[in-house]
Amino acid sequence: MRVLNDINIEIERGEVFGIIGENGAGKSTLIKLLNGTHVPTEGEIFFNGKRVRLNTAVAKKLGISTIPQEFNLVNDLNVYENIFLGREYRRKGGLLDHRRMKQRAKELLQSLQADVSPTMKIDTCSVAEKQMVEIAKAVAYNSKLLIMDEPTTVLTPIEINILFDLIHRLREDGVTIIYISHKLKEVRQVCDRVMVLRDGEFVGIDKASDIDEHEMANKMVGRELEQIFPPKPTPTDAVVMKVENLSVPGLLHDISFDLHKGEILGFAGLGGSGRTELAETIIGIRKKSAGTLFINGKKKNIKSPSDAIANHIAYLPEDRQGTGVLVDFSVTNNVTLGSLKKYTHIIINHRKEADQTRKYVKEFDIRTPSLKTKLRFLSGGNQQKVSLAKSLDSQPEIFIFDEPTRGIDINAKMHIFSFVHDLVESGISCIFISSELEEVIGVCNRVIVMREGRVAGNLTGSDINEEEIMQLATGVKQGVAV
Repeated sequence: MRVLNDINIEIERGEVFGIIGENGAGKSTLIKLLNGTHVPTEGEIFFNGKRVRLNTAVAKKLGISTIPQEFNLVNDLNVYENIFLGREYRRKGGLLDHRRMKQRAKELLQSLQADVSPTMKIDTCSVAEKQMVEIAKAVAYNSKLLIMDEPTTVLTPIEINILFDLIHRLREDGVTIIYISHKLKEVRQVCDRVMVLRDGEFVGIDKASDIDEHEMANKMVGRELEQIFPPKPTPTDAVVMKVENLSVPGLLHDISFDLHKGEILGFAGLGGSGRTELAETIIGIRKKSAGTLFINGKKKNIKSPSDAIANHIAYLPEDRQGTGVLVDFSVTNNVTLGSLKKYTHIIINHRKEADQTRKYVKEFDIRTPSLKTKLRFLSGGNQQKVSLAKSLDSQPEIFIFDEPTRGIDINAKMHIFSFVHDLVESGISCIFISSELEEVIGVCNRVIVMREGRVAGNLTGSDINEEEIMQLATGVKQGVAV
C-alpha cells in the first residue's frame, strides 16, 4: 500500500510553505523523504535545481534541518550537548570546545527568549523547554531548508509569537521553511501557501490569504465539518475530588480546588505555571510535601500511578512518547498496559486483550496495519489515540487529560471533544489541561488559571474568555480564591 502517491510540488526559496492533512495523510512520510530518513520508491527530489539522492547525512550537508514532532533528544546529555550533537565545535588538536558550544547555545536560546540554561540536563527540562531546545538545535547552523513538524503544540501564546518572529527573520534571510501544523489559524497566519494532503494524495495548493480555516478543514477531511465543540454538560453539586493545600517544593504552592461529578474542570496557564506538575502529583508521580486529597469524601494517600488506577483515576499525559505509550510495544500491549489484571487469570488472555483493543481501534478510528504493529510505526495522532484508549481501559471515575489534542488533526480533535463530553454525560468527572485557550473556553464548565505554581484565579460563565485567562496567567490581574 502506498503511503504517498504521485506528489508533485515546487517550493520557492524564502517561502513558508504549509502542509496540512489528517493524521495518516502522509505529512510525516513526506518530510522524512525530504530530510533523508526515508528513500522514495518512485520519483525524484531536486534541491537548488539539482537532482539529489538523500540520506540524513547528505540532507544535513545540503542544509536541510528538521524540528521533529516527537523529541529527538538524549536525556542524559546537557542542553548544549544536544544542540551540537554530531556537529560539535572542536579546538585545534580535536578536543571538544565546550566553552564555545555553551556560549553559542546561550545565544541561540536567548534569541528564542527561552529561560533554559545550556548546562541543564535534558531530563530535567519541561516539555516546552525541550521544544525550544529542538528549535535551537535546528537553527544552530545555517539551514537552507528548515522543516517544522508541529512546532507549537506545547508552546504558550507568548512562545508561539517568539517562534513566528524567528520564522519571519529566517524568511528575510532567504531560508525556506516547510511548516506542518494542525493549528489551522497558525498556518494561515504564518504561511505563504498551503498544501492539503488526504490519504496520501495531493488535494491542492492555495495561497494562505485566499483560504480560511473552515475551508482548510473541509479539504482535509473531504466533507463539511460539523460544530467543533459539543454542548457543555451540566455537573452536579456532588464533589468527587477535593484537593486541599497541595504543595511540592519549588513547583506547587498551597493548591486547593474541588472537582464535581460530571464536570469538565479546565486548567490554564503559561508554560511552567505548574499544571502538569499538579496532575503528576495527584496521580503519585511527584511527591508532595503537604496537602490532602479526598476522593468521594474519603482521604487518600496516592503514592504511585498504580495507586491512582486503583482509586479509579486515569491520566492521559502531556509527553506522549515519554510517559504515555511504549513505542516498541504493540497497539494491544499498550492499550492493556495499565489494566493487565483484567485480562489475567493465571495467564494472560490474549484473545480478550485483542477483542477489547479492536473495539478501541474502531471507536477511536486508530489507523494501524494490525493490532500487533509497534507504535513507533504509527503517526503521532494515532499514538495519542492509543494512549487515550490505554487510559480509558482502567475504567476511571476521574479522568485527567493533559494536552489531549497535542499533534492531532481537526477531525480527531472533534472526536476527543465529543469523547470527553460523552464521558462526563456518563457521570465521569474530567480535568482538562490545555495550552489551547480556544479549547479550554469551548470545552470546560469552569477554569482554574495557574501562575508560578499557584492558583491565580477561578473563572466561570462568561468570565471564561481569552482576555481574563491571559490577564490572570500573566499576573496583570489578581483572581479570586477557588
